[in-house]
Parts: sequence; structure tokens; C-alpha cells
Amino acid sequence: MTQLYETLLCSPGMKESVKVDLRISRKSILLLSQIIQKGLTDSGAQSSEFATIAGTESSHELQEMLKNCLEKANLFELDERLAKLMKN
Repeated sequence: MTQLYETLLCSPGMKESVKVDLRISRKSILLLSQIIQKGLTDSGAQSSEFATIAGTESSHELQEMLKNCLEKANLFELDERLAKLMKN
């Protein structure tokens, strides 16, 4: 499965920027944020595999995208507080 994703991510045009206009609920933004952060940071076998496939550059890009979405939805502070609660 890892080779499949690595192949897809290396396909021509995958690094091109695409404008996406979404209208989604704050709830969905917060849930998506949690799912992506968990996938990039968890130490489980599948999660760490995802982070390896994504690579450092893509991981940073995803984190910036999440930060931007959270800020636009006025959820950035709430997300930070939830992260602190989950660590405890």
C-alpha cells in the first residue's frame, strides 16, 4: 500500500496548486483537523506510515492548510486548547 501511495504522490501534476472553494461546517473543520493531526503525529503503525509517505514538505503544507482553515473558522484557539487537553 505504501508503494501505491508513493507512486500516486509522484505522478505528474501532483505538486500543482489547485484552488478549492469549500463551504463546510465548523464541526467538520475541527474534526478534519483532528484526523489529519492524529495521522501526522501518532506513533501507531498505520499513522507513522502515512507520515512517512506524506513526507516533511507535504506534512508542513497540510499543517499550514489546517491552521488557515481553523483561523478562518475562528477555531484556532479552541483547537489548541483541545490539543492540550488530549495530551493530559
